[in-house]
Amino acid sequence: MFFAISPVQILVIALVVLLLFGGRKIPELMKGLGTGIKEFKNATKEEEKDNDKQES
Repeated sequence: MFFAISPVQILVIALVVLLLFGGRKIPELMKGLGTGIKEFKNATKEEEKDNDKQES
Protein backbone atom coordinates (compact mmCIF):
# COMPACT_ATOMS: atom_id res chain seq x y z
CA MET A 1 0.00 0.00 0.00
CA PHE A 2 1.13 3.50 -0.76
CA PHE A 3 -0.22 5.21 2.36
CA ALA A 4 0.36 2.40 4.88
CA ILE A 5 1.51 3.76 8.23
CA SER A 6 3.64 1.58 10.46
CA PRO A 7 3.52 1.68 14.27
CA VAL A 8 6.94 3.34 14.31
CA GLN A 9 5.67 6.18 12.12
CA ILE A 10 2.65 6.64 14.40
CA LEU A 11 4.99 6.86 17.40
CA VAL A 12 7.16 9.48 15.68
CA ILE A 13 4.09 11.53 14.76
CA ALA A 14 2.81 11.33 18.35
CA LEU A 15 6.16 12.49 19.70
CA VAL A 16 6.27 15.43 17.29
CA VAL A 17 2.75 16.47 18.29
CA LEU A 18 3.70 16.20 21.96
CA LEU A 19 6.76 18.37 21.40
CA LEU A 20 4.87 20.97 19.37
CA PHE A 21 1.81 21.37 21.57
CA GLY A 22 2.91 20.16 24.98
CA GLY A 23 1.14 17.71 27.27
CA ARG A 24 -1.47 20.17 28.50
CA LYS A 25 -2.74 21.24 25.08
CA ILE A 26 -3.29 17.75 23.65
CA PRO A 27 -6.52 16.98 25.59
CA GLU A 28 -7.93 20.33 24.49
CA LEU A 29 -7.02 19.60 20.87
CA MET A 30 -8.61 16.14 21.02
CA LYS A 31 -11.76 17.56 22.61
CA GLY A 32 -12.02 20.12 19.82
CA LEU A 33 -11.43 17.44 17.21
CA GLY A 34 -14.14 15.25 18.76
CA THR A 35 -16.59 18.13 18.83
CA GLY A 36 -15.87 18.94 15.20
CA ILE A 37 -16.41 15.34 14.12
CA LYS A 38 -19.68 15.18 16.09
CA GLU A 39 -20.95 18.37 14.45
CA PHE A 40 -19.97 17.07 11.02
CA LYS A 41 -21.86 13.81 11.59
CA ASN A 42 -24.94 15.71 12.79
CA ALA A 43 -24.82 17.97 9.74
CA THR A 44 -24.60 15.02 7.36
CA LYS A 45 -27.52 13.29 9.10
CA GLU A 46 -29.62 16.45 8.79
CA GLU A 47 -28.70 16.73 5.11
CA GLU A 48 -29.75 13.11 4.52
CA LYS A 49 -33.07 13.77 6.27
CA ASP A 50 -33.67 16.83 4.11
CA ASN A 51 -32.89 14.86 0.96
CA ASP A 52 -35.26 12.07 2.02
CA LYS A 53 -38.06 14.60 2.62
CA GLN A 54 -37.54 16.18 -0.80
CA GLU A 55 -37.64 12.81 -2.57
CA SER A 56 -40.95 11.84 -0.92
